[in-house]
Amino acid sequence: MITAIVLIQAENSRIPETAQALADTDGVAEVYSCAGDVDLIAIVRVRDHERIAEVVTSGIDKVAGVVRTTTHIAFKSYSSADVEAGFSLGE
Repeated sequence: MITAIVLIQAENSRIPETAQALADTDGVAEVYSCAGDVDLIAIVRVRDHERIAEVVTSGIDKVAGVVRTTTHIAFKSYSSADVEAGFSLGE
C-alpha cells in the first residue's frame, strides 16, 4: 500500500460537513481536523501511484468546501538499528 497525506484548506463554515464527505471518499482511510495552516488532513491509502492522483483530483478536490489541497507521499522510515527493515513501493 502507498500512503499519501493530503493537506486541505476548507471553507471555515463547512469544515465538519467537508470532513465527513472526505471520510466517505473512496481511497481515503482517515480524516483529521486540525488547527494551524491547514484545516483538514486526509490519509489516502491506495495500491498504486496513479490511484493517488485519481483520489485527489477526482475525489478530494471535488468535495464541496475544499478550497485547496497539497499532497505528500509518505515513505515509512526505519531506525538505523532496524537491520531487518526493508523498503518497497506497493506490496
